[in-house]
Amino acid sequence: MSSVLTLDLPCGRETLSLSFPEETRGRVRVVETAPALPLDDPRQAVLTALEAPTGTPALAEMALGRRSACIVISDITRPVPNRILLPPMLATLEAAGIPREAITILVATGMHRPNLGDELDELVGADIAAGYRIVNHDCRDRDSLREVLVIDGAPIEINRHYLDADLKILTGLIEPHPFAGFSGGGKSVLPGLSSFETMTFMHSFALVEHPGVATARLEGNPFRQYIDRVCEAAGVDFIVNVTIDRAKRPSGFFAGDVRLAYAEGCRQAASHAIVHLDEPADLVITTGGGYPLDATLYQSTKGLLSAKEIVRPGGTILLVAGCREGLGSRSYCEVIRSAGSPEGFRGHYGNPDNFVIDQWGAQIYFQTLERAGRILLHSPHLRQQDVDPFGMTLVEDLAAALPGLCREHARITVLPEGPYVGCVLD
Repeated sequence: MSSVLTLDLPCGRETLSLSFPEETRGRVRVVETAPALPLDDPRQAVLTALEAPTGTPALAEMALGRRSACIVISDITRPVPNRILLPPMLATLEAAGIPREAITILVATGMHRPNLGDELDELVGADIAAGYRIVNHDCRDRDSLREVLVIDGAPIEINRHYLDADLKILTGLIEPHPFAGFSGGGKSVLPGLSSFETMTFMHSFALVEHPGVATARLEGNPFRQYIDRVCEAAGVDFIVNVTIDRAKRPSGFFAGDVRLAYAEGCRQAASHAIVHLDEPADLVITTGGGYPLDATLYQSTKGLLSAKEIVRPGGTILLVAGCREGLGSRSYCEVIRSAGSPEGFRGHYGNPDNFVIDQWGAQIYFQTLERAGRILLHSPHLRQQDVDPFGMTLVEDLAAALPGLCREHARITVLPEGPYVGCVLD
């Protein structure tokens, strides 16, 4: 069978080649981020950013006279190039007089599991893992948390290792984010270093449901406004954020003030990662973004959010995700099973007294299910019985199923990058 289009979709660490039949000519729309030029010399680009930041003195100058430092990094689910970022930062701090034993690398796990052993080596590099103090944030460890303010009656508690550091530095990736508008910036602190109790507020049913909480939206977004308030209370001295291209190579580094440097990074991210469309699709094929983001179905559902924005009501979404580690947290799966439907979820978890960890993931899934009439999943590591509670249909042989799906749906949109592209329907 001849084909009009062949696309490569990430699925875990592998690539799935998808060929569309001839009769779909003119009906398949591929939505991708605009090409971003990878940096010729990323290590030099980091040094330049540290020496000439936006809105602050150079990092070397800021480190002078400081007794200790804390560098916050993202966990393994985010493709941040830590092996490029960290060495020049650590060298700068030590050259400025901060002893190595007074430097803490703090993994902003949020409510995720810790990164240990080989995973930690992969995250930061074996030399750094062996040579520096690295701490995984634990949102349930009361002894490691301290309240910094109260918002709407909710205690905002942040990791003490961060609060007690004399020099506070955030790193992170700037990409479209369904709640914060864009990831990066102060999101490393809230929710990255926050307590479980704080998350009952930041990931509450009401906040996730708020119409201002949306991809690419910074102004009028209460989620982002709370992040800014908490960062002001907790303190942020310096950030180093990165944007990446389609191959997850660094395309820009943004260092300095948590608001000014971050705004620069968001402008660059928006210029190549936000796509405006004029009509919805009957079928949207999306991905979990490939490794490391699609390790579980829980994380992979972020790939559904861009699809939700552009599928017609009652349409079909097909998610391609590796899910090598299975469905995700027990809490997430239990919420899905117990709720059973969007109506069931809203009826029970709409009550803040019933908040449980990871309910936000179930909430955005049920939002998507409510919009789309059908959600299909292709995953080499899951079975139909695994996804039955989700109301999903597993497509084992995607190549064989594709012609039928194309016949059933007139307008088809493909999002090969899944969560890394933000779609807005005008």
